[in-house]
Amino acid sequence: MMRHLLTLLAALAIGCGPALWAEDPAPAPAAPAAETKTEAIAAPAAAITAEAAPAEAAPAAEAPKIDSGNTAWLLTSTVIVLLMTLPGLALFYGGLVRSKNVLSVLMQCFAIACTISILWLAYGYSAAFSLTGMEKGVVNFNSIIGSLDRAFGAGFTKEGLSMNGVPESVFFAFQLTFAIITPALIIGAFAERIKFSAALLFAALWFTFAYVPICHMVWAGDGALLWDWGVLDFAGGTVVHINAGVAGLVAAIIIGKRKGYPGRPMKPHNLVYSVIGAGLLWCGWFGFNCGSAVASIGDSTVMAKDAGMAMLTTIIATAGAGFAWMIAEWLVHGKPSVLGIISGAVAGLVAITPACGTAGPMGALFLGLISGAVCFVAVAYIKKALGYDDSLDAFGVHGVGGIVGAILTGLFAAPALGGFGTVGTEGSNSIATQMWVQAQGVLFTIVWTGVVTAVILYVLKAVIGLRVTDTEEEEGLDISQHGEEAYNTSN
Repeated sequence: MMRHLLTLLAALAIGCGPALWAEDPAPAPAAPAAETKTEAIAAPAAAITAEAAPAEAAPAAEAPKIDSGNTAWLLTSTVIVLLMTLPGLALFYGGLVRSKNVLSVLMQCFAIACTISILWLAYGYSAAFSLTGMEKGVVNFNSIIGSLDRAFGAGFTKEGLSMNGVPESVFFAFQLTFAIITPALIIGAFAERIKFSAALLFAALWFTFAYVPICHMVWAGDGALLWDWGVLDFAGGTVVHINAGVAGLVAAIIIGKRKGYPGRPMKPHNLVYSVIGAGLLWCGWFGFNCGSAVASIGDSTVMAKDAGMAMLTTIIATAGAGFAWMIAEWLVHGKPSVLGIISGAVAGLVAITPACGTAGPMGALFLGLISGAVCFVAVAYIKKALGYDDSLDAFGVHGVGGIVGAILTGLFAAPALGGFGTVGTEGSNSIATQMWVQAQGVLFTIVWTGVVTAVILYVLKAVIGLRVTDTEEEEGLDISQHGEEAYNTSN
């Protein structure tokens, strides 16, 4: 780990890497893949058509074609991943806060979706997935962040393809939905006391300096830092959940506790909303995990097989985690709660995310059972012991569940344990080595996002302030920040 960090710091210190703006069109982005890393995907149409015509004697190479099945599946996945945020996460979080703050949570989710969509077009997609300047095994500036050669949609055409015959425009939209939900997850940590302006600026800055670099380092392909380390993350355990969960913990500590916490009861105002939201999250997660194969279920490619297994493992792990949390709570508190089982289910969804393409059904079950139990302990005991106010347990579920899932991905990818990776086979990492690689990825992400989050929050605190006033907090954020009420009882 130290050797990797020293290499990275040395590369940054000498300012290596090409200029941000490249004249030549970049290859289209690589998609998240299972353990067997996929080579760089087909170049966009602009690059393809710019090539010189082949010699007369040489047979013309067949131009890449759109695969209608793969494209249809990714279009569907994109829609249901967006449903995870709007309305899934919005309802899940909205039901967990007090009634005077429910609209503030819904507004933050919706505003983040709009803001990140614009930033993704402006520079996010290019900085996350441009391959310009990257070379396998070489640590340089573009190992950390992509160039801006695709900024503002530069080089996009209807014919431009990503991998597996999927249009680049569809891949762009699919990855955008990941970029939307990740900062939205963080708001659960500081719900009910942050100013709307601070929440929106934080989301934009955190997306820029935390989400986009981690996304690039894990998923951009050969030459990306954590990809070259061999970190396995099929659908976002590191990129999304550890990233957001750690940011939530840092934010909860810096922003401080809600007025009256923990002495004053702050019960969820509408668990029905939260159950509906959790159900939408579970369904939408199939797009999240299965869509990350970038292929249709009916295709015969390896990617399609990954999508099918990702669907099965997602169901099993979620069920296992919800069951484990329910039993743990039943044993400890005497009664199983609805809030407990839906929290456990989300913990299972989080934990299986990095492993869904390489784990087998039994591996998924064990991963679910373990994550459900560990996240219960984190929420019920560790949070109270440390005294921080993570309002809706963004760290306890997403941070802790993401860490458990990311590390155990290296275990359950082994064929000897029913997995579908190559861990433990000839020519590949042993189980212990791969788990250490996973741990390095986890540690790197914790440090990167922890530092970035703290810097952003302290700057915002000095410039515009983070919290509403005590009076505004007592009145509720719906009225004080938005001038509206969720429930008009006068009619």
